[in-house]
Amino acid sequence: MDRLTSMRVFLRVADEGGFAAAARALDMSPAVVTRLVADLEEHLGTRLLQRTTRRQSLTDAGEAYLERVRHILQDLDDAHSLVSSHTQELSGTLRVLAPPVLATHVLAPMVASFHQRYPQIQLDIEVASHREPPIEAFDITLMGTDEGYDANIIARKVNTTEAFLVASPAYLARRGTPATPQDLLQHDCLRIKPDMGPRSRMLRLFRSDCDDEVLLDVRPVLWANHTDTLMRAALDGAGITGTTVELAAPHLASGALVRVLAPWITGRFTLYAALPSRKFLPQRTQVFLDHLTERTRERVAEALAGCSVC
Repeated sequence: MDRLTSMRVFLRVADEGGFAAAARALDMSPAVVTRLVADLEEHLGTRLLQRTTRRQSLTDAGEAYLERVRHILQDLDDAHSLVSSHTQELSGTLRVLAPPVLATHVLAPMVASFHQRYPQIQLDIEVASHREPPIEAFDITLMGTDEGYDANIIARKVNTTEAFLVASPAYLARRGTPATPQDLLQHDCLRIKPDMGPRSRMLRLFRSDCDDEVLLDVRPVLWANHTDTLMRAALDGAGITGTTVELAAPHLASGALVRVLAPWITGRFTLYAALPSRKFLPQRTQVFLDHLTERTRERVAEALAGCSVC
């Protein structure tokens, strides 16, 4: 039995003065109204209404129960109204969790434009890396995943892009530009440190225009578990590294980095915005998601437009 429904029906019976009148007001059959009140009385173990052929009257227990029920249901309605109003207003605090690389390269570049558009929304960004992020504790949790990612979460896909190899013009002028994947064996490579076993240390390349795949035992000059370290080293001419379009976008647009070995890629990655619940999504969360998606895709498009071999 739905206790809240039974409580609402009992309240209406008391206010309307009878089962038939309450049934008409609630658009229910008299039999359903009678059964719901009877179920409530059985649950409570006491009679709430004295039934006669003409009308129903409250018992002493019914009088006391009615007073409390009226307050409880009013509080619930007020809480619902409060939440509903929050889903409409474009103000308040929006709590966002992101790992360092996404906070730096995805969130930070859009803060100014978002604030200009929605000045009453305060962003509270927490930067931290979690194997299992506490999604329920934040309004939005940014997650970057590869093609094999599968988790039972509520999330909105922001963008899917390819990861490819980049280097600075100075490095390529000094060491030459690789023409085939095997040429990487003779180059200085900068790689993200893998989490798994020895096989994961192999460099896997795919052609984006077909199913060709190459697995190379590349010995990098630098392993790092920090993407920005690899990016900084690549910008300074230390070697070739892999990155996604979102992260490399400003450097590709400015010419500080160029893509190498197109159309070979190192993988495909999707940026997700994980949400704590599908219900009661505040409007401020919705507009942030829309702005995040819009700006991220714009930056990727700008980077690709400025990169003739991308």
